[in-house]
Amino acid sequence: MIKPRTLFAAGLLLAGVALAADFTIGPAAGNSVTATFRQEGVEVENPFTKFTGRIAYDAARVEASTAMFEVETASFDFGDLGYNEEVRKKSWFDSATYPKAKFQSTAVKAGTAGAFTATGQLTLKGRVQTLSVPVKVSAGAKGGFVFDGSFTISRKAFGIGDPVWEGVVDDKVTIKFHLTGDRK
Repeated sequence: MIKPRTLFAAGLLLAGVALAADFTIGPAAGNSVTATFRQEGVEVENPFTKFTGRIAYDAARVEASTAMFEVETASFDFGDLGYNEEVRKKSWFDSATYPKAKFQSTAVKAGTAGAFTATGQLTLKGRVQTLSVPVKVSAGAKGGFVFDGSFTISRKAFGIGDPVWEGVVDDKVTIKFHLTGDRK
């Protein structure tokens, strides 16, 4: 049950036209950040309902792009009050002490057209890990962009999980995101 959905920075050339813009990202219609894991052998995917971020995206100079993204750990939603309360506890997210998970890009590397890799620091439950996140970019509404990607983390590496659940919830958690940025 992990979070964060964090992650990108940005760039690409769209139809040979150089575009640069700053995008503020939040839980607007169509935007999503989810965590997928296996519990008792069954795949479970649930959303984080509160997140914010900022992407400075320059398609002409991909390496100059940056991203910062925060997810409220208490917003992880199983659709069940009991489970929601459980994952906020100290042994899981410890949401009272660590209310947010954060991804801050440190480098962006252009890939094939419509793709890049954002490398940065993921801070979760007081622990920091460097991640490289592949991101696909496509044209969005109003001259904006859509950023899609996923990455896998170890919940144990971040100290997440109650020993009682060992063997019930897998260690590997995949974070998926679909984020739109409209030009203002």
